[in-house]
Amino acid sequence: MKKTSVVFVPGLRDHVADHWQTLLQARLPGSMCVPRLGKDNLSRLSWVEALDATVDAAGGPVVLVAHSAGVMMVAHWAHMHRGRVAGALLAAPPDFEAGLPAGYPSREALLRNGWLPTPRKRLAFPSIVAASDNDPLASAACVAGFARDWGSELVNAGAVGHLNPAAGFGDWPQAIDLLARLGVGLTRAQATA
Repeated sequence: MKKTSVVFVPGLRDHVADHWQTLLQARLPGSMCVPRLGKDNLSRLSWVEALDATVDAAGGPVVLVAHSAGVMMVAHWAHMHRGRVAGALLAAPPDFEAGLPAGYPSREALLRNGWLPTPRKRLAFPSIVAASDNDPLASAACVAGFARDWGSELVNAGAVGHLNPAAGFGDWPQAIDLLARLGVGLTRAQATA
């Protein structure tokens, strides 16, 4: 049986060297990342196809590690595809339906590009939703509703903003513990790298 691979699913942003996903991916040899299509490409279909191609390229079971709009990619993908997913860590999902703050895509642009409505169907694999008490992109109540609808375990990550470098997260040590709960163990050297 093929070893489980970790597939990182970033949001719509371009590459960020000090983002916790980037740092964690560097610690996990053999992990993969969905290619970034550029922040100006808002096509949900393009992003979901990129996720599907990455899962296929893994060639075996995967654990998805998604952040922000990457969580919405996973929700849309899971609604349309049946991949070999052993589990998913879904961190800081945004509330596209309520609209995002200035500097992010508008609700109208997200609607036009196929992101709305947000899929609420139960996921066919174990998942953990990591929620923030003070995420400017989604209320704690909204994220709790996503977790409930998706059949995910809800974990309160505390007051971590949007769990990105702007909120003070480069490294996010809690991700290692949450991945262990999904069956992804890191060696001591990887965990402390």
